[in-house]
Amino acid sequence: MARVLVTGAATGLGRNTVAALLDEGHEAVLHARHHARLSDVHDLLARGAAPVTGDLATHEGTLSVAEQANALGGIDAVIHNAGVYNGPDTLAVNVLAPYLMTCLITRPDRHIYLSSSMHTTGRADTSPITAPGSSTALGYADSKLFVTTLAAALPRRLPGVLSNAVDPGWVPTRMGGPSAPDDLRLGHVTQLWLATTPSPETTGGYWHHQHQQSPHPAVRDDTFQEELLDALSHRTGITLTTR
Repeated sequence: MARVLVTGAATGLGRNTVAALLDEGHEAVLHARHHARLSDVHDLLARGAAPVTGDLATHEGTLSVAEQANALGGIDAVIHNAGVYNGPDTLAVNVLAPYLMTCLITRPDRHIYLSSSMHTTGRADTSPITAPGSSTALGYADSKLFVTTLAAALPRRLPGVLSNAVDPGWVPTRMGGPSAPDDLRLGHVTQLWLATTPSPETTGGYWHHQHQQSPHPAVRDDTFQEELLDALSHRTGITLTTR
């Protein structure tokens, strides 16, 4: 049995992931942006999911989520599911928050980062991370390239930690829209499997429906990986260190 933290779990894929964890007998830690959102998941809380709250669009909110997770203790895996498609919070929610929680949550053995096939059109340019000002615009594709690269970089920086990125498909969630063509029922399966299977096949992989895919070439570039980690450390003031 594993204890798994799922971010952005009040709706959509995150909610489905928590429900599936509970169905399989695992412990779930459910993150919502603020306390009022917990009313949307009262059924999951009644089944034993533990809540943590905090706005991942802010540095302080992300630190609070990490502190609450550490206070619970015993987090075996984190599924970094929270995300936004556009707007001023794309960098903070899609990139900075996963990085900070990777640095700060007392070390889970596994991290699963939600990516997208759109990451293949992202730009391998970290200047939006290091540019002055907290409201630097960042495109969705760029944000998913960064987080996919973070997943690939982690095994070198944290040996023994299993880290993978998942493209869940274009599914009909609030972000994906009602006309999205992929099967919502399959959207959480790969990240659930990577978080809980006794013998995962790999680390540093990029997955879609339990099959490895070829990511953007920059994802496998050690030089770009280090550039990204340096930029994230500079932006947040927190460095990803070894155990």
